[in-house]
Amino acid sequence: MTDSTEEMRRSLTAAINTEAAALAELGNPRTALEARYGQLWDSKELSAEYSVQGFAAPFVMVVRKSDQARGLLMFSHNPRFYHSFEGS
Repeated sequence: MTDSTEEMRRSLTAAINTEAAALAELGNPRTALEARYGQLWDSKELSAEYSVQGFAAPFVMVVRKSDQARGLLMFSHNPRFYHSFEGS
């Protein structure tokens, strides 16, 4: 089965991970990433606020527990933070 989004997702994943790693080297990556993307969730915060439905890096499909809104978050690998919720 061919994934027509794979090349785009790989490129986006590489860019997000490069940026996150560079910010981590400067000190507090969370503060810098929040300035760039807004609200962030670490893995524990993510599981408290969302139910994860699936991953297709750099995206994670979620359902927000508070209102059952479905959507996508983006994430960086290291440091692992989720951000940029887009609901449907």
